[in-house]
Amino acid sequence: MNTAPTRLQQLLAFYADDPTDAFTIYALATEYRAQEPERAWEFYQKLLAEHPDYVGTYYHAGKLLEQFGRKDEAEKVYRTGLVVAKKGGQQHAASELLQALNSCLGLDYEDD
Repeated sequence: MNTAPTRLQQLLAFYADDPTDAFTIYALATEYRAQEPERAWEFYQKLLAEHPDYVGTYYHAGKLLEQFGRKDEAEKVYRTGLVVAKKGGQQHAASELLQALNSCLGLDYEDD
C-alpha cells in the first residue's frame, strides 16, 4: 500500500530537483522551524546568502536568531531586511521588520 508523501518529503524532493529555488528553500526552513530549528537556520542562511532579495526570509530568520538568544545577529538581519524591503517597495514587509527590530531592541513599549 502506497502512502502519500509528507509535505516535508515533497519539499525535499523539490529541493533535490532544484536546490537553488528560493521558494522551496524558504518552505523547508518553515517546515523545520518548530521541530528542528537548527536545520531551519541552515536553510535561512542559504536564503540570506544566495537570495538576499527574498524579503520574507529576514523576519523569520531574525525571529529564529532571537529564539537562539542571538539578538545582536537578529538586529543585523532585521536592519538588512528593512533596506531590502524598502528598496523593493515592499512597505508591508518593511513595517513588519521595523516592528520586529523595535521589539528586539526593547523599543516596543506603548504609551499609557
